[in-house]
Amino acid sequence: MSETRLPAKLRKRITSVNRDVRVRVIAELERLATGADTDRAAAALDALSALATDDSLAVREAASAALGRTTISLDPDRVDFGDLVPGTSRVVAEVTIGGPPLARALTATASDPALRATLDGDRLRVSWLPSAGAFRGTVTLHGPAGDTNLLVTGQAGAASPPSPPSPRPRSRRRRPVVAAAVAVLLLIAGAWTLLDQPPRVSPPPTARPAGPPPPRLVSSPKPRVAGTIPVGAEPEGVAVSPDSSTVYVANQGARVLSVIDAASRRVTPVTLRNTARFVAVSRDGRTVFVSMYEKTGTVISGSGVAVVDAATRTVRRYLATGAQPYDLAVAPDDRLWVPIHGGRSVEIYAAGDLRLVTRVFVPKNPHSVAFSADGQRAFTPDHESNSMSVIDMRTDRRVATLAVSRAPHSVAVTPDGRKVIVAAWEAGAVDIIDALTLGRAGPFRVGYHPQSVAVAVDGGFAYTVNEGDATVSVIRVRDGRVTATIPVGDSPRTVAVAPDGRFAYVTNGHDNTVSVLSLAA
Repeated sequence: MSETRLPAKLRKRITSVNRDVRVRVIAELERLATGADTDRAAAALDALSALATDDSLAVREAASAALGRTTISLDPDRVDFGDLVPGTSRVVAEVTIGGPPLARALTATASDPALRATLDGDRLRVSWLPSAGAFRGTVTLHGPAGDTNLLVTGQAGAASPPSPPSPRPRSRRRRPVVAAAVAVLLLIAGAWTLLDQPPRVSPPPTARPAGPPPPRLVSSPKPRVAGTIPVGAEPEGVAVSPDSSTVYVANQGARVLSVIDAASRRVTPVTLRNTARFVAVSRDGRTVFVSMYEKTGTVISGSGVAVVDAATRTVRRYLATGAQPYDLAVAPDDRLWVPIHGGRSVEIYAAGDLRLVTRVFVPKNPHSVAFSADGQRAFTPDHESNSMSVIDMRTDRRVATLAVSRAPHSVAVTPDGRKVIVAAWEAGAVDIIDALTLGRAGPFRVGYHPQSVAVAVDGGFAYTVNEGDATVSVIRVRDGRVTATIPVGDSPRTVAVAPDGRFAYVTNGHDNTVSVLSLAA
């Protein structure tokens, strides 16, 4: 939030230690957010977004309700062009955009080349060039008040194929004779062909290395706690190196990254500039990324990412990011994706030089990100919007928004890329999404306040960290059944599965420890 765009008295009330004062200021912020002064409206909207993450439930609910009244509205809220005859030229529909002035400061993006979207004041004109078959696409409206999707559907009938030419009439008496003669000639030709061929020699079997093949790790339906490791103050995010030898823990109660040697369990601290929140590791294991920010009341400062050299355990540089960078991740193409909780967007940084490539706007507020195995799609849970965004990684555009269970906090994708597991914090459940069709199964009940989810390397089971009851639920992916509930430390936060599949690591925020789960059957 810019300090210069809101009156000083209002800023003081926003940061008041008195909960009732913060609740009452929301009405004034909503009035400014719906006003004609778009600069001040944007500042008010930023303040409402920050208050929507307040420690007080009353403040969060009031701010979230106010934000809902500042968003874009569409009339109609979807376009269906219906059934069209083959050869129909481009068809056009018009949609009215409602909401405050800030909600209409928009750009429009179509998900398909057959769609076009143009903006004219409070009108959105959508056109479609039909082709044979059913069509389903979206027009995404991007703006400072958030994003919204317009679903566009239609059906164009396929042209009838030309009729084959009628065959010439033939004598029914002669056809068997001709067919028999042809068959005899083919048999004779085939026999001479076989006689003229050299003898067939089977290829030698492929050489195999001596000794039995390495055993395939199978995950257990009932993992066990194999140990506990003391780390820094209030551990939050956790990640494991690609070779499974090192575990990295971001300590939310300190400006420290804990580096754990997985074999000896020796811990080395790395001091950071700001409070550590979440952590990710590059695909080559050489770089560790730690998201950071400070939070004093509703004021967010120090937002950024520490770039740590894994070999020397020193900070190479700091990246400046949007407000409240959350559970970041490295994509299959080595780009760094950073969900910006306070900015309703995901920031994408280039591999190598880590320059900011683009921002993908999503509904409020993204908490984490996971990727399909083929590197085509990214998935991010929109915590306050009860939805999950689907992003096309080839275009860096949001192509779908799915309704999921209440307050989704974390996502994970199975190794085969077929399923997306969504942990819904307030619902106490997980949803299982088909990554191809985006069909949803569930909700499947787990523990209280599931905050994080990870998947076994064989894809058989998923693990949710249940902060509210200090447990980990083990979910069988094929049917959503909970096969075990494992007690861990107080206030568990996140979980990471080692790439070799042997162990999972759970951070315990109130115990200042990491629980080690043995996963193999």
